Amino acid sequence: MYSIITPKQFLRQAHKFFKKHPHLKSRFAKIVDDLCRDPLQPHLELHPLGGKLKGCHAVSLTDNYRITLTLMLTDKEITLLDIGSHDEVYL
Repeated sequence: MYSIITPKQFLRQAHKFFKKHPHLKSRFAKIVDDLCRDPLQPHLELHPLGGKLKGCHAVSLTDNYRITLTLMLTDKEITLLDIGSHDEVYL
């Protein structure tokens, strides 16, 4: 199992995001649960990022929304960084 780390900045961003999109809370909970079990599950669509986010990864929450994260395979830690639309999290 992987441990999920949620820094204060992510929690603030998530609070704002779920105020606008409360219907996605259960989907988010399932994604986080699946990340804990095995972040390499194909349905999570985990993919590495480039540019200024090089070293980070993202998973799809829906077709329009992403969660960016760092993934430390050796330490079995996942740090959630941001949640939002494709354009919001990749800027």
